[in-house]
Amino acid sequence: MSRSLFLVLCSLLAVLSFPVSAAEGKKPNVLFIAIDDLNHWVGHLGRNAQTRTPNIDRLAAEGLSFTSAYCTAPACNPSRASLMSGQRPSTTGCYTNAQNWRPGITEDKLMNSHFFRNGYRVYGAGKIYHGAGDRGGDWTDYFDGKGGNLQIHPSAKNDGVGGIKFYPLASTNEEMPDHGVVDWCIERMNEGGEQPYFIACGLVKPHMPFSVPKEWFDQFPLESIELPPHREDDLDDIPRAGVKMAGPDGDHAAILKAGRWKEAVQAYLATIAYCDYEIGRLLDALDASPKKDNTLVCLWSDHGWSLGEKSHWRKFALWEEPTRTVHIWKVPGLTPFGKRCDWPVDYLNIYPTLCSLTGLPRPGHVEGFDMTPILGDPAADWDQPAMTTHGRGNHSVRFGDWRYIRYADGGEELYDHASDPLEYTNLAGDPKLAETMADLASHLPKNEAKDLPGGNGNGKAGGEGKGKGKGKNKKKGEE
Repeated sequence: MSRSLFLVLCSLLAVLSFPVSAAEGKKPNVLFIAIDDLNHWVGHLGRNAQTRTPNIDRLAAEGLSFTSAYCTAPACNPSRASLMSGQRPSTTGCYTNAQNWRPGITEDKLMNSHFFRNGYRVYGAGKIYHGAGDRGGDWTDYFDGKGGNLQIHPSAKNDGVGGIKFYPLASTNEEMPDHGVVDWCIERMNEGGEQPYFIACGLVKPHMPFSVPKEWFDQFPLESIELPPHREDDLDDIPRAGVKMAGPDGDHAAILKAGRWKEAVQAYLATIAYCDYEIGRLLDALDASPKKDNTLVCLWSDHGWSLGEKSHWRKFALWEEPTRTVHIWKVPGLTPFGKRCDWPVDYLNIYPTLCSLTGLPRPGHVEGFDMTPILGDPAADWDQPAMTTHGRGNHSVRFGDWRYIRYADGGEELYDHASDPLEYTNLAGDPKLAETMADLASHLPKNEAKDLPGGNGNGKAGGEGKGKGKGKNKKKGEE
């Protein structure tokens, strides 16, 4: 059987396998869970033994999780604009947080607009695009989120170290902005009516500041905290552009000088645990819903995060920590229970996969690949790379066991994840691997769009789509 025919048959099977088929005039609901700045520190991926994510792990046990899922850009704005438009940063010119994505992406191309035009009730809440209140494209309704005046707990020393902010709160879970976002999404989930829904629930935590009620910090006693893997000489074989991205003399030097590395890790773990709690509330509501058997779940985080690996903090780099994320699908009738897919994938594939699973036409501008075959059978053949871009001309390709990085100035890195999953040894200078590097480089973009102009990305340029959202374009609270 040809590969093209195989993909067509798998896509058809995905639609027909739902308890209520498209032939009966009903389409599946979609619960689209977006998380901000959560890396791969979740229990089922085993990267950090200290983390506590029972609810995310529960979803993974009920569906299929990807062990090698990557963002298309390691920053909120370009990652979200790419995922929601189905276009790479190199196509749109949206490479960084400082840019306004709208001059490069017309709002009719956005995923939510596509679902809206094709008969879905499309609800959004919290952070889906970059910036408070940014609700690009069409929505049936949108809730920006709300929160009270969150109070720092008296036990906090201060608000962190330089730009790395972390501290416990004296506030309650109910006062957190994400709590209100989940409440609102649960209300939309429980609405009656036959029209299918697409609910995009955007959780801000664990985005900085790593600040949640103190009860979450208490679950991770400081004396028990283990630092992430780190080698002091890890940047010695990295080209100049990579060292610049790492910025070892910035955040990392400040954290070391302050002696608060373990406190920052504790705070990140606490904030992840709080995020998991809110996801649990959402999943509990879905389980109690009469529509649960006809609702697919897609969970993703916009990018990873570094906490000292390669002397780097934050996202904004092309290695494993800032690019790898948690990504889970639960599709009734298709995804097996508790299986994992080890193929590297990136988020450009989410848009076309959702179109396939819901029976919607695939827009012509969408660049990704339909993952339906590997959602149904994670061992099925998959020959597409995962690519991440950070700034024009800087790209990382994950394909098989390899990561290849090329910077705009020509600097290169190559890592073999089969023997070096922590990316300690740059093999780019090995002449025996020249053919491997050339094969990986063949996947890099052939053309790269010019940088879009700067902008605050808050919805002011281009407004709020066609005005179909009812929420106020203002968000209170911590973020």
